[in-house]
Parts: sequence; structure tokens; C-alpha cells
Amino acid sequence: MNTDPNTVPDPRMVRQAITWMLRMGNAGPDGRVQRQCADWRAADQRHELAWQRIQAMNQEIASSYRAVPGAGLALESGAQRLGRRQALKLLGVVTAMGSAAWLGRNLDQWQQWSSDYATGVGERRSYTLPDGSRMQLNTHSAADITFTGQQRLVSLKHGEIMLTCQPDPRPFRVSNRDALFEAAEGRFMVRQQDDCTRLTVATGKVAMYPAQGSTPVWAHAGQSWQIDPTGPRLLATADMDMGAWAEGLIVTRDMRLQAFLEEVGRYRHGYLGCATEIADLRLSGVFRLDDTDKLLALLPQTLPVKLRTRTRYWVRLENA
Repeated sequence: MNTDPNTVPDPRMVRQAITWMLRMGNAGPDGRVQRQCADWRAADQRHELAWQRIQAMNQEIASSYRAVPGAGLALESGAQRLGRRQALKLLGVVTAMGSAAWLGRNLDQWQQWSSDYATGVGERRSYTLPDGSRMQLNTHSAADITFTGQQRLVSLKHGEIMLTCQPDPRPFRVSNRDALFEAAEGRFMVRQQDDCTRLTVATGKVAMYPAQGSTPVWAHAGQSWQIDPTGPRLLATADMDMGAWAEGLIVTRDMRLQAFLEEVGRYRHGYLGCATEIADLRLSGVFRLDDTDKLLALLPQTLPVKLRTRTRYWVRLENA
């Protein structure tokens, strides 16, 4: 059969595959349901394609946790991982969209729909967790929570979160692609970037367990750390307030213009960039995130730059 990952499964077959996943999850060790599902898969190549694509997505999601020390506390088997809730969400999304094209390669899109908590581009939200702790999600972020009698776990899929942890006998953990973070109480932020994760501790202290090792590294209040495949690294003084986004602000301190635009670009759709000759200009100040068009319009008032705008979704800064 055709197993090309770019092949789009038939939407009807995807719905059927999810239904079979639901049935198998509810039936447990019932061999009769297992055989019926096997017969359905064998009856048509399109059935098998839909089934394999759903399974591959499930494995891809689960694999993001396997590399993290301690993640086994939250990781369940394939059928359990999607479970009834995730499978029903998945079924609802496919039905609503009328297409299974999103099952191709865009894991972020799946995570946005299937996560317990998620925000879109430019959106920020705050939640009170079951233990009274507060979780704030920054732009384009997604996370799941698993609270048990032994632990409080937040699984960060992508984006950035700020956590204000309430005292509790259970440890408070955050897992993501690069590490497992553990705290008893306090406030800290975890930001997952393309090539690394950044941890900033506002109050309290956080133990980091990098994916490549099992020995904890402690981060203390006022510190920012970067975690990548080479391990954790303490960062020098930041060029912006890493927690200001929770108040709807970007607060910069002698920040490069290009880095500033990259940060603002996280809160809007489309292209935002600048000419090479002005990339190293520096700016300091407090900028509101609620209207990034107004924010950008302020820059020519403080820097020798001009805005070149083709559409609202294509903005470039050039030398004035």
C-alpha cells in the first residue's frame, strides 16, 4: 500500500479509524473487537492508510515525552494516550473541518485542537488549576495537565507558560521536549523555542532534569537558563523582561531591533522583518502587545527607520 506521509487519507476512513480506536480502548482485552478492527483494516488499503496515520500521530505525540526523565509518570500506552477524550476531540475536529489534510505533517495544528489548554497567535489566557495554582499561556501555546495523588504535571507541547504554584505535598512538574522541571512552590516560566527551551524563575527554585541526563540542575529566583541537546546553560542578563507578556507588555533593555521584531512577530500573523543595515539598532522601552500595528507605528518616532507595508500581513522596517 501507499505509505507516503504526504498522502492524504480519506476523511470518512479517518473517522472510522478513530471510531475503531474508541471501541478498542473501551473493550480492553476483548479479542473479538481486536479481530473486527483487523478485518476492517484488511478490507481496504484506504482503511489501513487512515489507521497508520492516526497511529503515527499518536506515536509522534508520545515520543515527545519519552526522552524526558520522569516522563513515564505521565505517559500512557497508545490506546490510553488518546483515550476516549482525545479520540472524541479528534473525531469532532475531522468532522468539523470536512477534511483530513491536517493529518499530513502539521503536528502543531493537531496539538492546538487536542490540548487541554491552548491559545492562538496573539492570544493570552490565564487558568486556575485544580490545586489552586495559576497557569498563564502566552501566544500560540498548548499544554495538557495530569493531576494525580502523586504529582501535579503540566505537559508543554509548544509555546510558553507561566506557572504560579501553590504549596502542596505533591511536586509540581512541567515536562517538554528538552527537560523535566520540578518545583514545590513559586513562580516560573518555561518557553519552548525551535532549538531550545528557556526557563526563567521569578520566585522559589526549580530543579531541571535535562533529557540527556538524570542529575538535577537547580535554577534560582532571578535566573534564566537555556536547555538544548548540549545541556543547561545559565544566561547572562536578559535584554527583555521574560515575564512581562503576562501583563500584555514587551519590556526591552538595549535590545537589538531584529530580535525585537522576532519577538513581536510571535503575536501576529504574516511576515515581519527588517533590512540588514538596521538590524543592530538598539531600543529600550515598554510596548503594549494588544495592538501590534500601533506598536510598530511607534518605532519611527524613536529610531531612524520607516515602515514599508504591503499588507497588514507583510511589514518590513527599512532605513529612514
